Amino acid sequence: MKMTGIVKMPVILAHLFFERSSMVNFILRRLLISLLVIFAISVISFFIIQLPPGDFASTYKAFLLQTGNMTEDQAEAMTQLVRSQYGLDQPAWKQFLTWVKGIVTEGKFGYSFAYRTDAGAIILDRLPKTLMLALLAHLTSTIVGVAAGIYVAPRQYGAADNILSVIAFILTSVPRFFMALVILYLLVFTFGQHHLTSFFSPEYAVAPWSWGKFVDLLSHIWPVILIAGLGGVARNMRVMRGNLLDVLNAQYVTTARSKGLRERRVMNHHAVPNALHPMIAYQGTVLPYMVQGELEAAIVMGIPTLGPILYQSLATQDIYLSAGALLMLATLVVLGNLLADVLLAVFDPRIRYG
Repeated sequence: MKMTGIVKMPVILAHLFFERSSMVNFILRRLLISLLVIFAISVISFFIIQLPPGDFASTYKAFLLQTGNMTEDQAEAMTQLVRSQYGLDQPAWKQFLTWVKGIVTEGKFGYSFAYRTDAGAIILDRLPKTLMLALLAHLTSTIVGVAAGIYVAPRQYGAADNILSVIAFILTSVPRFFMALVILYLLVFTFGQHHLTSFFSPEYAVAPWSWGKFVDLLSHIWPVILIAGLGGVARNMRVMRGNLLDVLNAQYVTTARSKGLRERRVMNHHAVPNALHPMIAYQGTVLPYMVQGELEAAIVMGIPTLGPILYQSLATQDIYLSAGALLMLATLVVLGNLLADVLLAVFDPRIRYG
């Protein structure tokens, strides 16, 4: 006897309820784990920053002595005053609790000793630029890498596969800071390009947005996107190639071919969609690689993102600025992994029950 529409309705509603509740539970579990990971990263990064001997007051004392305007005793007295004023004479655990309390209750990341302002204001000013460059590099590496993997997988061990595999190995092995130095040298001494340490040329710095300003922006940021994305292209290509080769050897692909389907239809409708599932999960692990590449390239080329700020704050032991920058970067990475998990759960419902 066939089930009527009235009888089917409760079954459908129950299915939708459990489907939605499983997804909600999955997101809540991942969100809770992400918050715990962010807290653990904040603890570890804050205390690791304080492991080197000395603090910002020690750096400030060395600066006072280099100027020659103070004696040793005067510089030491000024150093003690700085330590007392900014709480650097407190134990590390107490400094950490004060820092976390300021973030939670006031939304402030502490005081930047070097810049003499709120560290959060500096971070939030440069964070969108860092995120923009990292996401552009991530998008570029994903599109190019996936397309290259789809192209070489059916041509396994062919000339194109071998050549691109060697290129991928080289791009994965060469450090990004070395690539940045080479590109910087070529741009300056070979092509005579100037104003590389900013997002715009002087004539466009305060000008309203126009097509010319947009082109000028691209002319300044493309080296960072290229440097950060090249290694990602190689990694995405290798992962996509391996996934697609596994799918092409699956039985359902062989069955589709035996039915007389064209190879293009087999690839586009059967092989590639299934090979993309692991790529979605892989994107969460690629994002830290993109952020790291952006930071390295920005430090070498002097682009005003979080990279130079983080490097300078670590060098001067500006603990609240460096800890805040590391916390924000870690949060971006964790959110990227969370988004990848959610997308994978949408495409593969089995993940929700794992």
